[in-house]
Amino acid sequence: MMKGVHFLVTLALLALATSLASAYDPSPLQDFCVAINNTNSAGLNTLGISLARLDFAPYGLNPPHTHPRGTEILVVVEGTLYVGFVTSNPNKLFTKVLNKGDVFVFPIGLIHFQFNIGKTNALAFCWSQQPESWSDHHSKRSLWIYSSHQS
Repeated sequence: MMKGVHFLVTLALLALATSLASAYDPSPLQDFCVAINNTNSAGLNTLGISLARLDFAPYGLNPPHTHPRGTEILVVVEGTLYVGFVTSNPNKLFTKVLNKGDVFVFPIGLIHFQFNIGKTNALAFCWSQQPESWSDHHSKRSLWIYSSHQS
């Protein structure tokens, strides 16, 4: 009888020891994919898509900021923007002057900015697949970016 109990205890401990698992999810972006392919709708990839409208006053600046878990796409609808991002290793600055209709991609987790270099208002839209809500820089409402520049 005692041998049977020892055998069952040993078997239970062995089963518990082999059932332990370790898992890591480096990017939860693809955890909830929609049942559609890129051919049908290229814009739908996951449920974590965010959109913001950015209204820039003349010489308005959206200061350097980052979205640690989201790539951002920006399209200029009106005006001229000077945009850029800094790579993490080595620290290299990539910039571009964008005009109406131009598109720019800010890679995931990199510090980036937008600056209206025009004398008129600028309008842009940006999209991100950041799973959590965006920082104070972007909200689901329109964002007005003012300047302290004196004309």
